[in-house]
Amino acid sequence: MNLKEKLTADLKDNMKQGNKIRVSVIRLLLSSIKNKEIDKMGDLSDEDLITILSQAAKIRREAIEGFEKGNRDDLVQKEKEELEIITAYLPEQISEERLREIVKEVILEVSATSARDIGKVMKALMPKIRGQADGKVVNKIVQQALENQQ
Repeated sequence: MNLKEKLTADLKDNMKQGNKIRVSVIRLLLSSIKNKEIDKMGDLSDEDLITILSQAAKIRREAIEGFEKGNRDDLVQKEKEELEIITAYLPEQISEERLREIVKEVILEVSATSARDIGKVMKALMPKIRGQADGKVVNKIVQQALENQQ
């Protein structure tokens, strides 16, 4: 069962159970998937689906930050619930320690020597960890690794 089929099955189950929040989030995800399929004019791979879910999770994280700054605890809670639902469908997150190891390996692969090579490192790194780590955290770790190399 691929990810889209799992989402569809979970949508039906949650509709039967009357879980409105889960139904709403899953419908939104399926809608995003459908729009991407229309753009691509074909089915999406699981990797494409993970990218869509990662983008949805990123949107929620940014919204949480904004609502926390604005002291909107009610909206923070709602976004956290939605983020939790989305992350359940994403691959397990990589630990920061493992992420640092992967970053070091990629830096050696692409022969990066300075902070100017961050784009080259990120380009090679992101496909390896897609959906398993937040891009901001990855960027920060790559910057630190490149600065420590100098």
